[in-house]
Amino acid sequence: MKRPVVIIDEDLCNGCGECIPNCAEGALQIVNGKAKLVAEVLCDGLGACLGHCPVDAIRVEEREAAPFDEKAVEAHLAAQSPTQDHGYGHGHGHGPGGGCPGARALSFEAPAPAAPSADEQPSRLTHWPVQLHLISPTAPYFHGRDVVLAADCVAFTLGSFHEQWLKGRSLAIACPKLDDGLDIYLDKLVALIDEARINTLVVMTMEVPCCGGLLRLAREAATRATRTVPLRHVQVSVRGEILHDNWLPG
Repeated sequence: MKRPVVIIDEDLCNGCGECIPNCAEGALQIVNGKAKLVAEVLCDGLGACLGHCPVDAIRVEEREAAPFDEKAVEAHLAAQSPTQDHGYGHGHGHGPGGGCPGARALSFEAPAPAAPSADEQPSRLTHWPVQLHLISPTAPYFHGRDVVLAADCVAFTLGSFHEQWLKGRSLAIACPKLDDGLDIYLDKLVALIDEARINTLVVMTMEVPCCGGLLRLAREAATRATRTVPLRHVQVSVRGEILHDNWLPG
């Protein structure tokens, strides 16, 4: 039968993986540095991944293909994460997976309240992934939420990070010095403001000069976005002290 199916131009594809989190069926994977369609039966042909390719390497083409199979999708998603109730079609539990299982999108239940313990403190992380390259701004755990954009080192330096800063917020992390693709970071931050309609953005950086690039990205994203979002900057010392904590002028 003829039907719409995703086609990937491998010459254009740079393997960034931006398309992966936006395929609810898990039909795309990164293989040998290129995005691949795992199986025709997993592709519904709707093209949700198209708008997220920065190099326009993906298109939908009507051609002879096996019919889309929802049962095959269920089995495929279950095989990727056997302990997760994927609930295909409900927007929860499935995720990018792709060539890297660590990039699979997950939402967590909030931990039950527990008495403080010197031996163990509950994590306040409510979703996965958290690295800015891997997150999807359209994920439900960002929509309308307060968001923390933290430099990679902050959580290791600041002992109160989970309880004081992460609790009740969604998280994205990045390193402006070591990470490539800062233009992609900028686009994602704009999308968080305009598309996810986040409530506030708290940018947490270290006192080292190179960390200032993360704040500059957030400021530029706030300037480019059509919505206005309150922006807060928290600077942390290498000894785990809060040096500055200010809401920035709009």
